[in-house]
Amino acid sequence: MKNKHHDATLQDSTTPVEADFSEAQKRYIEGFASGIAIAKSVLNASEQITQNGAKGPDYELITAQNYFLSASQKLADQENWKRSENPLDSLSRLARDAKANLAPNPEDNFRWRYHGMFYVAPTQSSFMCRLRLPNGIINHWQLDGLANLVERHSDGYMQITTRANLQARQIAPNQVGTFLEGLSDLGLTAKGAGADNIRNVTGSPTAGIDPKELLDTRPLTRRLHFHILNNRSLYGLPRKFNVAFDGGGSIAVLEETNDIGFKAISVLDGGPVSEGIWMRLLIGGITGHESLAQNTGVVCQPDECNEVADAIIRVFIHHGNRTDRNRARLKYLLDDWGLDKFLLAVEERLGRRLQRLEEAYISPRTSIDRYAHLGPHPQKAENENWLGVVIPVGQLSANQMRGLASIAHREGDGEIRLTVWQNLIIPSIRTERLDHVIQQLEALNLSTSPNSLRGGLVACTGANGCKFAAADTKGDALVIADYIESRLAVDVPINIHLTGCHHSCAQHYIGDIGLIAKKIPINDDGDTIAGYDIIVGGGFGTEAKIGEMLWPAIPAEECPNKIESILSAYLNHRINSSEAFTTFINRLTVGKLKKLIFEGAE
Repeated sequence: MKNKHHDATLQDSTTPVEADFSEAQKRYIEGFASGIAIAKSVLNASEQITQNGAKGPDYELITAQNYFLSASQKLADQENWKRSENPLDSLSRLARDAKANLAPNPEDNFRWRYHGMFYVAPTQSSFMCRLRLPNGIINHWQLDGLANLVERHSDGYMQITTRANLQARQIAPNQVGTFLEGLSDLGLTAKGAGADNIRNVTGSPTAGIDPKELLDTRPLTRRLHFHILNNRSLYGLPRKFNVAFDGGGSIAVLEETNDIGFKAISVLDGGPVSEGIWMRLLIGGITGHESLAQNTGVVCQPDECNEVADAIIRVFIHHGNRTDRNRARLKYLLDDWGLDKFLLAVEERLGRRLQRLEEAYISPRTSIDRYAHLGPHPQKAENENWLGVVIPVGQLSANQMRGLASIAHREGDGEIRLTVWQNLIIPSIRTERLDHVIQQLEALNLSTSPNSLRGGLVACTGANGCKFAAADTKGDALVIADYIESRLAVDVPINIHLTGCHHSCAQHYIGDIGLIAKKIPINDDGDTIAGYDIIVGGGFGTEAKIGEMLWPAIPAEECPNKIESILSAYLNHRINSSEAFTTFINRLTVGKLKKLIFEGAE
């Protein structure tokens, strides 16, 4: 049996990988062959990236890697894997291995993620597939088709992610090729949905229908989405990258948590740029590292966003860290260089100077409606409404997907819009049909109530499907919701975010209450239990803020009681029923909150 990696390299060898070799021997030979391939790639990199003197599509990636090698720095393993075989060239091997029902080794597990497929061992011996849905919009027939796909080839569920996206789990290795083909049949793709790539491009979920919006983000997100898909050179990043477009409407997009955030603003007359709608540029957000994006002071016209984003990404490709994965995000390049040097490099890429604008020339943004992603809300068009649907911890069964697709087709405009809050919106429902639609949703065990604690409940995949997670975040989130709803009458939505590890996929630092999982030692023998650090006071939009630690290392089984005590303190000590949880926390110190909680326990 031939080695399943680098067949061309092994043709030079006099010792083929025979079928009776042990698994350990096979892996050793694969690693040896991989090392040879990496060594060769260093010697002939110039031949790989040029064709008849012209720069090839991998030129920027290889040039960036060569910079670190020329300085005698060791590339991270993932960089060597890209160098020995570009992940975009591995699809045929992915299909071959899938047909043979083979699990990938670490190198190929990394490469397969460029095609949207994540092997999630040791938690499960199966794949997770993440899609790309620009602006979080999917058509009814696509959602219905996905229901059939997950029922046949996975566990029959899809999950809404915190990037207004969908992912399917428990896909057996031999189902991977069929699943990816099924996505293509539906006009969907998973390309670049994982690993060191630009992730799903998010935008305002009520784009084009929100009476408060300044700008419809749909053309901008789609333009960047297709620019990424059709430009191989944008798949050479040092680490993952997030981009968001906020249209200035009712629902927050969390652009301040992204590597690039474009925020629609209304510019006043009399300043250095013309009056009208512009986009404010934010860069460097990464909440898992407790950083929100910086306001650069730069503004651009909406039709310039693609060009500006491309320039920023290429500066990151050329200068981002290729040796230390922990410092390979855009934030750390900004930390090393400073904002002025970085913007100068972007301007050199663009070949022109970026426009700057002081806040004095910008109209204040209308306030975000923290509850507009739940329940019915009037649209621009007369007698039409969007209806926000609660999806507990973002999980949908195939039956619910079919039901939602049918409702959107019969009662709305055929679209379903996902949000970063792991719920969804059905747009364009006529006012006289709202009650009937709500009844249909209730028949699917789905709620639209903005006062449901579950409406603000956000949880990452957790330990059941992610090797990094230290706790069952989705299960613990539902336990917390059950416990609180049985004991407290919470009359306003509260955002409770549970994340399983430092990657902060559930954005725990910006939740009203955030929980980040950790293993808590229980004895001197190294035994641990699942638990969480509990953080309070995070915010987003006009109230963007990183939350503060309230209690470290709380066992998971104690968290429902701890959160009840926080919410009880809020309900008993807020100024009035209109005081939001964030306002309540902001006027207290963590010490005062602890004192209120302690007094309540007495």
